[in-house]
Amino acid sequence: MTTRTSMIALLFLVLLLVFNPLVTAEDSPNLLGRLISDWPQLPLGKNFGPTTGVGVDSKNNVYVYHRGPQTVMCFDAEGKFLRSWGDGILSSPHGLAVDSQDNVWVTDIGSHTVIKFSSKGRTLMVLGRKDTSGETNDTFNQPTHVAFGPKGETYITDGYGNSRVVKYSKEGEYLHSWGKKGKAPGEFNAPHTIAVDHEGKVYVGDRENHRIQIFDENGKFLKEWTHLGSPWGLYFSSDQHLFMCDGYKNRILKLDLQGRILGTLGKAGKQPGNLYFSHHLAISKTGELYVAEVGNWRVQKFLLK
Repeated sequence: MTTRTSMIALLFLVLLLVFNPLVTAEDSPNLLGRLISDWPQLPLGKNFGPTTGVGVDSKNNVYVYHRGPQTVMCFDAEGKFLRSWGDGILSSPHGLAVDSQDNVWVTDIGSHTVIKFSSKGRTLMVLGRKDTSGETNDTFNQPTHVAFGPKGETYITDGYGNSRVVKYSKEGEYLHSWGKKGKAPGEFNAPHTIAVDHEGKVYVGDRENHRIQIFDENGKFLKEWTHLGSPWGLYFSSDQHLFMCDGYKNRILKLDLQGRILGTLGKAGKQPGNLYFSHHLAISKTGELYVAEVGNWRVQKFLLK
């Protein structure tokens, strides 16, 4: 290849990135992640069931939400078991999120409720009415996930039975909701996960429409990203990169705030380091990635480089 030809090829690549920045995951570099084996150390004789949620608090303690006994399990960063709760309270676990005060919020699609626990497992707030489905100010129909705004607001994706986002004040007062079943901007087909950036913009994983929709804090549609796959889980790292897990393609994507894919991690499989129905994820402040898998009944920990 001549120097002139090389220069033309380089110029073409630069123009391609400038005018078409949203490249696909297949064209993106691999994230360098080192699997931490034997994480966590479960109590003797205990196992996870299908594992749907994971969250990290300010002390790097990790909360695992699964469909089995001891529904919420807490571990330290090294994987040592600390405590558990949820038996007899939670019927069908789905989403888990930890707020800025280290409270643990979970969605229960079986009872149509969203419950706020302290980090020790004490019930602090219940949204929705137990075993009552609906689409009112105080009822849900299989809510899927929770996220928090910069002023302490609570956003809930509601979810499987309904197709909307519901916003509450930090005191648990209903503020408003938006969305309905469909494919148009502002409509949803299985709003499965939700995250809020440092400016208060709301990112909704519209799973079956295979897109992320972005709204302002009042639910005004801003834009959508349709080049990423199916968003099952969304999580903002402390440096404001958005991580997404795609449970259909069994991979993790790292995104910037323009929707550009910065890297990918994972492939389908049953072995350590593989993923099978990756359902949700969380990033510690020190950069550890935790991935909850429904299909493999586990949480895996990766050190990102």
